[in-house]
Amino acid sequence: MSQRDYYEVLGLNKNASEAELKKAYRRLAMKYHPDRNSGEDATAAEAQFKEVKAAYEILSDPQKRAAYDQFGHAGVNPSMGAGPGGAGGASFSDIFGDVFGDMFGGGRGGGARVQRGADLRYNLELTLEEAVAGTSVKIRVPTLVKCNVCRGTGTRKGSSPKTCQTCGGHGQVRMQQGFFSVQQTCPTCHGKGTVIDDPCTACHGAGRVQQHKTLSVKVPAGVDTGDRIRLGGEGEAGENSGPPGDLYVQVMVKEHEIFTREENNLYCGVPIPFVIAALGGELEVPTLNGKVMLKIPGGTQSGKMFRMRGKGVKPVRGGPLGDLLCRVIVETPVNLTEEQRGILRQFEKTMEGSGKKHNPNAHSWLGGVKKFFENMGF
Repeated sequence: MSQRDYYEVLGLNKNASEAELKKAYRRLAMKYHPDRNSGEDATAAEAQFKEVKAAYEILSDPQKRAAYDQFGHAGVNPSMGAGPGGAGGASFSDIFGDVFGDMFGGGRGGGARVQRGADLRYNLELTLEEAVAGTSVKIRVPTLVKCNVCRGTGTRKGSSPKTCQTCGGHGQVRMQQGFFSVQQTCPTCHGKGTVIDDPCTACHGAGRVQQHKTLSVKVPAGVDTGDRIRLGGEGEAGENSGPPGDLYVQVMVKEHEIFTREENNLYCGVPIPFVIAALGGELEVPTLNGKVMLKIPGGTQSGKMFRMRGKGVKPVRGGPLGDLLCRVIVETPVNLTEEQRGILRQFEKTMEGSGKKHNPNAHSWLGGVKKFFENMGF
């Protein structure tokens, strides 16, 4: 009896993609599997199931598919399962292993699974000056590195890892649950697919050893608390000679005695004498780049903010310089002599009757208080 066209068996055309092949295979395999058919339909379903299995085995293999497309059934070696009989009594778990194996981390290749190393984080404390100007620092980081004795294999010299007998090197074991097969990590090799009978004495079979690394970190100018600097490949070594992870240096800027930072601006409080606040003058104030003179106009009130443009922080990602904002704090004289007290009393007498002119804020505040009392009926 002549065999049906494999594309016809799966209900596809010759341009069908790999994803379409898998989808059609899964649908038909579930439909015709003997476990899902009983009675008079069981024999016919089994035959169709084998036909579907055979078609998928050929068309899912690029080389076999190319030969089939060119020569038909004659181009496929029957010993490789081209005919329906070649499918044999394939189990339902084999089907779902083929179609869904990648979803559960399965696969048909043996050998230990290469895994990327873990990323590491290092907290780096900087002064405000270092963060604003940029700097280079050396850090010492504890990490796992590849064992130099066994070169990451975990085995003693002259030996090698052996295929796990529990999972056959897959790293996964299948558990049958009704019609479905569920894959789980192998309890013997813990997903590696191999076991070590003769471990390396230096790393005790881990393939990695604990070590401290000294690294140089270039901190760009303008970084702030919360910024991260990535050092590629400086994290933990990967398992089974896998690639290393990365190291992330987390920046934290220490509190400063004079300045506080908000984004790209710096703020500082500047105490000024009572006389300078009243008459005006100049004060020397600090910046991160040296001293500058701040001009104080006469009649300056406490809390007045003065902006010094370009004296702040240059953003780490580019842009204009921030500003330095100085908030003046008028200081009340203390530890006065009797002579100084007398001078202030004479000064107070000259102010009597003209408070509105010389103390506008106090006059408006007293007016507001009077209105409040009247509204409250006090």
